[in-house]
Amino acid sequence: MKEQPDLPADVALMWGLQAVTRRGPKPSLSVEDITRAAIGIADAEGLSAVSMARVAERLGNSTMALYRHVKSKDELLVLMSDAALERPQPLPDGIDWRTGLVFWSHGVMTAVRAHRWYAQLPISGPPAGPNNLAWLDSALGALKDTGLTEEGKVGVVMGLMTYVQGEMRLSSDLAAGYADNPDAFSRYGATLARVVDPRQLPALAAALAAGVFDDSASSFTDDSDADFDFGLQLYLDGVAGFIARMTG
Repeated sequence: MKEQPDLPADVALMWGLQAVTRRGPKPSLSVEDITRAAIGIADAEGLSAVSMARVAERLGNSTMALYRHVKSKDELLVLMSDAALERPQPLPDGIDWRTGLVFWSHGVMTAVRAHRWYAQLPISGPPAGPNNLAWLDSALGALKDTGLTEEGKVGVVMGLMTYVQGEMRLSSDLAAGYADNPDAFSRYGATLARVVDPRQLPALAAALAAGVFDDSASSFTDDSDADFDFGLQLYLDGVAGFIARMTG
């Protein structure tokens, strides 16, 4: 039988499968304690406030005590990225694939909005933690009756994850920019009117003349779902065409 490779250290931590080699009394700290404390700091003060020293202080331990469980801040961020994304709600019974993926997508956005810092986390690899994989499984389950191959289902879900992640991060960045300088957003249409030459940028000039950017400031909040839903439906229209082509 082929020997199975060792799990990456961060994956083993997220699943509670790290090797235990210590002797003596049970440690007073756990990976879960450390991750929970880090999330509490990020919720209260933002992701930039999280450090091993701050987490140790919050827990009343030395920084070295943390390093016995979590080797680095990068490893801690991976743990936070999974723990903060709570398990998905079960898909409602009897719904079609499209309704299921809409339900799933809004569930992801609700989960990450509970932690405003989530969109700032680096993406260091594909989903591998228990919570992230539960979300992946849920989305794949929405496609179970479509007739798609397993490869096709994974492709659809990975594309949807790319869209949701992109919207989450873009809306978070724009909301932060709006908070810092709302005038730049409220004046966006007027600014374009001053610099857009219809001879050079005819398509943009047409959108500007149609008033598309007249109220641009109203959409720059990460709690507004109108733009998110518009793009989501466009993506799902493409998925519908893909399903018809693959199964027709």
